[in-house]
Amino acid sequence: MIRAVVLAGLNHVLGQSAWARDRLAPFAGRHARFVMPPWQLGVAISAAGLFEPAAADAPDVTITLPAETPALALQGQERVMQAARVEGSAEFATELAFVLKNLRWDAEEDLSRAVGDIAAHRIAGGLAACAAWGKPTAERFAASLVEYATEEHPLLVRRADHQAFAAEIANLRADIERAERRVAALAQTSPPPRAL
Repeated sequence: MIRAVVLAGLNHVLGQSAWARDRLAPFAGRHARFVMPPWQLGVAISAAGLFEPAAADAPDVTITLPAETPALALQGQERVMQAARVEGSAEFATELAFVLKNLRWDAEEDLSRAVGDIAAHRIAGGLAACAAWGKPTAERFAASLVEYATEEHPLLVRRADHQAFAAEIANLRADIERAERRVAALAQTSPPPRAL
């Protein structure tokens, strides 16, 4: 049921964006899988450049998002894109990422059908102003949440700390290997102990 709602929402937004359908249409029949533990969503591209449920076979592209994607989304779409891991067809992945990054819902158009053009314009303007006002607050909240989880109550490890720790382990491993080689070389070159 969730997949049907997500696909309907994506296709509604694609229906408002002819440029996006035109960019996806050449990839008709290709499959993409979006993974954000514990969820997965498989989609295929239709001849009209829309999304449809994918068959169970192997996808052409797999886009894996970390479990903390909702928190990253509060910091902006760029943070989500940086955290994504993409595997598969580079051309298809690039086009799909471009469309998803630049796809925008025209809420004013949908509102105008229900309340008229003038009211829809005013409502959309008010919502945009609220969103612009709340965006810095949401970004600060997400940054504070990440800082709390990494610094004050360390549930997560910062990337730089993880990389430094991994480098220290690699250096220690190299030092141990050098020491083992020296001990082996000393054992071969030293004379046997004299009997008393």
